[in-house]
Amino acid sequence: MSFFKRLKDKLTGNPTEEEKVVAINEEEAAEQKQDEATEPAQIEATVDEVEKIEEVSETETPVEIKDQEQQEMQEVAVVEEPVKEKKPSAWSITQKFKAGLEKTRNSFTSKVNDLVARYRKVDEDFFEELEDLLLQADVGFETVMELMDKLRFEVQRKNIKDTNGIQTIISEKLVEIYEQGEEDLIELNMQPKGELTVILFVGVNGVGKTTTIGKLAHRLKSQGKTVVLAAGDTFRAGAIDQLQVWGDRVGCEVIKQSEGSDPAAVMYDAIRAAKNRNADVLICDTAGRLQNKVNLMNELEKVHRVISREVPNAPHEVLLALDATTGQNALVQAQTFKEATNVTGIVLTKLDGTAKGGIVLAIRNKLHIPVKFVGLGEKMDDLQPFDAERYVYGLFADGLDKELQNNED
Repeated sequence: MSFFKRLKDKLTGNPTEEEKVVAINEEEAAEQKQDEATEPAQIEATVDEVEKIEEVSETETPVEIKDQEQQEMQEVAVVEEPVKEKKPSAWSITQKFKAGLEKTRNSFTSKVNDLVARYRKVDEDFFEELEDLLLQADVGFETVMELMDKLRFEVQRKNIKDTNGIQTIISEKLVEIYEQGEEDLIELNMQPKGELTVILFVGVNGVGKTTTIGKLAHRLKSQGKTVVLAAGDTFRAGAIDQLQVWGDRVGCEVIKQSEGSDPAAVMYDAIRAAKNRNADVLICDTAGRLQNKVNLMNELEKVHRVISREVPNAPHEVLLALDATTGQNALVQAQTFKEATNVTGIVLTKLDGTAKGGIVLAIRNKLHIPVKFVGLGEKMDDLQPFDAERYVYGLFADGLDKELQNNED
C-alpha cells in the first residue's frame, strides 16, 4: 500500500487492522466490566470528589437526597459523554499527533515550506538547505545523510525537476527509514491470558517516567487488563507517594515499601502480590538513574535478576522513558541504558513540548530501538502508540493536506 493510501486511510478515519483488533478487544472488555460493575466507574474522578459525595449523602434529608440524586444523574450523564470518547477514532488519534507536533511543525516545517517556496527547482542547493533544516530538528546526522541519499535517488529515478510534491516524497522516505522493513514495532510483548506480563520502566529523573506509568496503566485497564504497580523508585523523595496517587487515580494496587528500601525487595513482593491477585500486568517503576552512576546501573541489573528469577523470561518489556525536549541528550541516555540493560522500547515523553521532534528518527535509526509510545499532552489518553505515518503527517500536516487535496483533484 502506498504512503498516500495509508495516510489517507488514517486521515479519513478508516481503521487499520491493528486498530480494528484493539477496538474489538476494548468492546469485549467493556461488556465484561458492565456485567460485573456494581457502581459507575469513572477513572478520572479524584479521591477528594468521592469523599465529598459521601459526606453530603450522610447529612442531607430524604428530599435533599432525592434532589441530589437527580442532580448526580445529570452530572453522570454529562461526564459519561467524554468517557465514551475514550475509545478514540482513527481520525482523533491522527489529530492528536498533529496537535502534539505543533511546536516542531511551526519551527521546522514552516522553514521547509519556505524552502520549497523559494526553490522552484530541485537542485543541490535545495538539498543542502534541507539537510541543514533536518539537522536543526535533531533528526540526527546519520539519518539525514541516509534521507538525502534516498531523496537524490528518487528525484533522479522519477526525473523530478520542480519542488511540487517534494514534501510527500520526503515524508514517504522518512517513514521508510523509520520502519526499515520491520513490522509490529509498537506492539507490547504481552503474555498469553493467565500469565503475568512484567513491564520494567527505566530512565533518569525528570523525564515523566512515573506519569507515563500511570497513563500506560490506564490504557491497559481500558483494555480489560488487571494491572498492579511496583514502587521501585525508593531513593527519590516523594516518588512512592507520586506513584500511589496515580494508582488511586487509575484504580491500580501499588506494592510499596518505605523510602530507602531495597528496590529488588520491592520487586520480589510485587511479583508475589501480582501472582496472588491473578493480575495480567505488573508495571515496575525504578529509580531515576544518571547515566554516569555505575552503582545505580548495577542496582538496575540486580532488579532485572530478581524479576527474571521469579518470572521466567521476564521482564517482557524494558521501556526507557526519554524526555523529547532534551534533544540529542536523550540519544546519549538511550545509548547508555541500551548498554546497561536490554531496552526493548522507547517511551518518548513531552513530544508536544519540543520543537525538536526529529529525535524520534535519530533514536530509531542509530540505536535500532523502536519508539513504542509517545506523550502528546497532559491528559490521561495523550499517551499514544507510536505510528510512523501519523508522526510524519504531524511534521508536515500543512503541506501534506494541500498535496492530498491536489492528488484528489
